[in-house]
Amino acid sequence: MFATLLLPALVAAQPQASTSLSPDTEARWVPFELSEGNQLRFTIQVNGRPATAILDSGVTDSFVTAAFAGRIGLKARSHEQATAIGGSVEIGWARGGTIAFGGLTRTASRIGISGADGLFPFGADMFVGADVLSCCALDIDHDNRRFRLLPSGRMPFTGTTLPLSRASTGLFRSEIAVAGRRVRPVVIDTGDGSSLTVSRANWVAAGYKGARLTTTLGWGMGGVSVADTAVVSSVSFGNLSVHESELRIEDPGGFLTVSGSAGRVGTGLLMRFRVLLDPGAGRMVLQPGKQIGAPVIRSTSGLLMHQDATQLRVVHVMRNSPAAHAGWRDGETICEVNGVAVADMTRLGGAINWGAGAPGTTVRLTLCDGTRRALTLRRFY
Repeated sequence: MFATLLLPALVAAQPQASTSLSPDTEARWVPFELSEGNQLRFTIQVNGRPATAILDSGVTDSFVTAAFAGRIGLKARSHEQATAIGGSVEIGWARGGTIAFGGLTRTASRIGISGADGLFPFGADMFVGADVLSCCALDIDHDNRRFRLLPSGRMPFTGTTLPLSRASTGLFRSEIAVAGRRVRPVVIDTGDGSSLTVSRANWVAAGYKGARLTTTLGWGMGGVSVADTAVVSSVSFGNLSVHESELRIEDPGGFLTVSGSAGRVGTGLLMRFRVLLDPGAGRMVLQPGKQIGAPVIRSTSGLLMHQDATQLRVVHVMRNSPAAHAGWRDGETICEVNGVAVADMTRLGGAINWGAGAPGTTVRLTLCDGTRRALTLRRFY
């Protein structure tokens, strides 16, 4: 999974941006696709040029990649350090930008320019953050892969209502319950592809019993991080419960500590619902979607892999997994699975699926150096 969260360490004086919604904005649904990392990716106009954007309420200020800024001639007038998942990054600030999507037009907008383009493969030119999204009510219809912007105060569907506010940082915050214990404030982060992250202190306080911990990998603007993770039940928004969810645990000193938050809710959990985010009206509304009861897809191999055209590269070996017990190491590469070349499997779109296969299945793997290994899958978390 990939996650982006951006919190400027020093918030510079904002220019007077102007935001308007067209009269027919309610009818102007914006289609989106899910990126490899579970982010909502859509088309936007930036200074009159088409761009690919990520809808990211977990970013306090919208920003573009340095590569895209160069293509449209957007230049930074000032720079500052920002705190992000994985560490600190430099952000440049440009003024006078115009962005448009889904009936919204924002002019004289301050736009950040990322200095960390190469750290994560999001396949996007821009991240649209809370500075833009806070103007309106955001209606996300995950089942039909579309969203729209409405005037704040509109309530286009009914459901479970929870409080939603903007922190002093500008992030959207609400609450959730884990094992019957309320966790708040939690950041509502449409740019985080994972499901739920809580602080170590909140995990301990929940006293969750029966959960088996392993490790997983996350990418943020500040780099790569390893976190403990488990699959848990008893996760709920008000009276709405999710059968099971992947939960990550963040140690002290990370983004949750810096942002003064107890947890973070990402798209992996939000996509189980139709969601209305309206910080101006102080509410988040959730209606169960088609994925409300879907089981979590668990690794049964313990190998987290990056796929390219000809090979699978191991980026993380999960703790206590079959792969860990078999001595697998980060950085190893796989060129054949059960005698079929990864290059051929890639063309069919199934090169990584075996890593979450049925427990008890034995997979025969050929490394790119010619070494052959067998790995028997099992459930370990």
